[in-house]
Amino acid sequence: MEFDVTIVGSGPGGYVAAIRAAQLGLKTAIVERYNSLGGTCLNVGCIPSKALLDSSEHYHNAHEKFTEHGIDLSDLKVNMPQMIKRKNEVVDQTVKGVEFLMKKNKIEVFYGHGTFTGPNELKVNMNEGEDKTITSKNFLIATGSKPITPGMFNYDKQRVITSTEALNIDEVPKSMAIIGGGVIGLELGSVFGRLGTEIDVIELEDRILPTMDKDCSKELTRALKKTGLTFYTGHKVTAVKGGDTGAELTFEKQGSSESTTKQYDYVLLAMGRRPYTENLGLEAAGVELDERGRVVVDDHLQTTAPHIYAIGDVIRGAMLAHKAEEEGIYAVEHIAGQKPHVDYNLIPGVVYTWPEVAAVGKTEEELKAEGIKYKSGKFPFKALGRARASTDTEGMAKVLADAVTDEILGVHIVGARAADMISEAVALMEFRASAEDVARMSHAHPTYTEAFREAALAATDNRALHI
Repeated sequence: MEFDVTIVGSGPGGYVAAIRAAQLGLKTAIVERYNSLGGTCLNVGCIPSKALLDSSEHYHNAHEKFTEHGIDLSDLKVNMPQMIKRKNEVVDQTVKGVEFLMKKNKIEVFYGHGTFTGPNELKVNMNEGEDKTITSKNFLIATGSKPITPGMFNYDKQRVITSTEALNIDEVPKSMAIIGGGVIGLELGSVFGRLGTEIDVIELEDRILPTMDKDCSKELTRALKKTGLTFYTGHKVTAVKGGDTGAELTFEKQGSSESTTKQYDYVLLAMGRRPYTENLGLEAAGVELDERGRVVVDDHLQTTAPHIYAIGDVIRGAMLAHKAEEEGIYAVEHIAGQKPHVDYNLIPGVVYTWPEVAAVGKTEEELKAEGIKYKSGKFPFKALGRARASTDTEGMAKVLADAVTDEILGVHIVGARAADMISEAVALMEFRASAEDVARMSHAHPTYTEAFREAALAATDNRALHI
């Protein structure tokens, strides 16, 4: 039970770190408190939500767009149990893939709850069989996060739910309120909204996606309203009460004493997530937390106990699976004596609604706040031949570049396949490309990525060709 590296948590950050550690020749163990590898992302987050998003988009297109394409259907309906079944199959296949990778890389897996009993010792309360004690030269905390569920919102897992329960609703609700206009709320709101559920989104800030570029918020709001979602921005929730057959929600506009009370089939709590750091015995290991319950780390992701590293949702920064992956690789490479690097400014963010939203780098609001002089170029998808051919004309591409050097500082895309398109921007920004570099690159026609080139042209002396 002695290892070079022991990783606590098997989400994308943890299992990717384990694979990289094994590649580097380190004797590696991974501890997972549930009986399924993959963490939140694979089991009740990224993967299952994308499966349902794709299924609901197929239905929405069949219902709204097929006739326009010359495809006539009759007796179209939603088979929710089959939709959930397919989602579960996708999850199962993905989890089994991770299990295979653990065996392939000779990583020892312990299913149970790990608790530090000292700086170099972890006791694992095994889910099956006798408890184990692991000693390790290095540890990596990758325990992820859990949904925020304030006590006043009366989270009951029945009618007042989080994303975890929402992924297993086996019939289409008539109505649903979503508290929070961030990524999780909008993605799940899109799933059920497309299927015919009446969706109300209540957001405390004055716009949805408040941390993203304002133009992205504006474009997505307009697009989602067309699919039936109703937005109450600048509103706060004052009471939530669940019942046997539904839930009651009371909310009011900021600065007003007038409140609205409505009945829904479900109320979905989507106000964000909190780091999971309870019951890990961190004090015994000498690991400190900050005022928000996050593990304190330095620039090398080392905790206050230097042989213990932490990554992903339990530390500072955006809660993104791919951020955790990069950090996991960084940590084990640092343990192995290498000199890795992560550029946090160039970790993209994506919202998998339709149209999708994807962004990397600075927002326009951030550039203004930092006093950086910049140029902006935008191009609408409705002017794009590929978008018109597929009837995906909602959205825009936006390029922000330094006013003096022309270096690309931020790219923000709302539109079809934005999640895939953003990788081009990430690659170019890693090499500190200019807007003119993009403008002079040949982009295949007709493609969605032409919108990115046109936005770069617009940022370069207003040279967009098709508007």
